[in-house]
Amino acid sequence: MGDLLYQTSKAEKFEITLQQFEGWALSIAQKYLPSEATQREAEDFLGGLRLEDLALARACAAGNERAWEQFMARFRELLYDAALGIAKESSQAKDLADSIYADLYGMGERDGQRVSKLSSYTGRGSLEGWLRTVIAQEFINRYRSRKRLVSLEEEEEDGSQFAAPAAAPLSAADSRVDAAVDEALIALDAESRAILSAYYLDGRKLAEIGRMFGFHEATASRKLDRITKSLRKSVQNGLVKSGMSKRQAEEAFETDVRDLGIDVRKSLTQEKGSQTF
Repeated sequence: MGDLLYQTSKAEKFEITLQQFEGWALSIAQKYLPSEATQREAEDFLGGLRLEDLALARACAAGNERAWEQFMARFRELLYDAALGIAKESSQAKDLADSIYADLYGMGERDGQRVSKLSSYTGRGSLEGWLRTVIAQEFINRYRSRKRLVSLEEEEEDGSQFAAPAAAPLSAADSRVDAAVDEALIALDAESRAILSAYYLDGRKLAEIGRMFGFHEATASRKLDRITKSLRKSVQNGLVKSGMSKRQAEEAFETDVRDLGIDVRKSLTQEKGSQTF
């Protein structure tokens, strides 16, 4: 099976060895498959990955120049178009697209290792869709940063820059609610977290969210509905696993989000698996 996946991925043209490729595949399978998964289930899962996209992304992350040239030829225009669809202005779109190249290429290092955002791509969806999510998240991050700066400037103009800090959030009556909500939010995929952040935290309209991610407003609405229903189910399941009855889990949803002892924004914006969106 490993040889077939390797051949399908065409990773050899980027000087990626079979051993390297199998290491990536094993890591991805361990991350997304339950420990009791059968060999057949693992083979079906790995066979459904976007293997050529995966090989290209990981080769770029490893610093292969041939892979990067192919990546840029294939996605440079897409990145700019996605940025323009969000920013609506040419110079801002170019700046937005350019800002992620260093993260994608891997200009920085951590513990002596090259750090590229492309190394977090797992092939579970198209590389094109993943890149649109990256662009959208970068735009959201910039929007929040500007909003915080503007808010600070407004406070200074009002003479309230030394206002007392807000009270700490109240702790929910049952800490299991905090844990279940936090776990469910972090477990969401990057696109789902970005959509929830844009809609609930930043107050963006569905039409604007659709433009950010490259789909129609109606699609944005369906995605948001699916995400919230799935999130509710995940939280309920988490509460039941923690020892609550089904009725208690349903009643727990009456808890006001302001009474939760977690930082919802942080949970939505941190990257899955990094424990650091």
